[in-house]
Amino acid sequence: MSQCFEVHPDNPQPRLLKQAAQILHAGGVVAVPTDSSYALVCHLDDKAAAEALRRLRGVDDRHHLTLLCRDLSELASYARVDNRQFRLLKLGTPGPFTFILEATKEVPRRVSHPSRRTIGLRVPDHRVMQALLEQFGQPLLATTLIAPGHSDPMNDAQEIRDHFQKQLQAVVDAGACPMEPTTVIDLSGAEPVILRVGRGEPARLGLRVDDTEHH
Repeated sequence: MSQCFEVHPDNPQPRLLKQAAQILHAGGVVAVPTDSSYALVCHLDDKAAAEALRRLRGVDDRHHLTLLCRDLSELASYARVDNRQFRLLKLGTPGPFTFILEATKEVPRRVSHPSRRTIGLRVPDHRVMQALLEQFGQPLLATTLIAPGHSDPMNDAQEIRDHFQKQLQAVVDAGACPMEPTTVIDLSGAEPVILRVGRGEPARLGLRVDDTEHH
């Protein structure tokens, strides 16, 4: 049975988040709230945990996983970022945007995209998630919590626990999240490309949906 940590959405209890962080350091997969929807997270350097994360979500190694970072300086250790990209990142962080960027060698090859060597990165604007990242001390590997065979993210912590109780080590319950995934912007090419329009407004980055290809 997975553990459940009920935390206050605005003032999360450090003691509970410390326990969740210990589970992650020990190789567990944990469901966490973010500013877009609940997500599955695990330790970046734990191969078995990353495989368990993919199995839970029902995706293969061509599905972009995302690194949740505390801030832009942390993000820059894991992605190659030029001045043009940095300006866009500054406009979109923290917030519900995922940026596809070229991964640095700090990112294990097995978690970046196999043919493109890219990774999704984002800085969530969510108090509980930021506090958990603080306790954990480094970025977390993440994917939106969508049950295999479903198209919408899961949003109810108790439902998540019931559904995945044998596969998840813990659920951090901070109440309901928005039910919309992040907006995904590919910055790995010459021009930004909007891959998915979600909760983040492209206009915040000075991008218009109709003048960049999207699907």
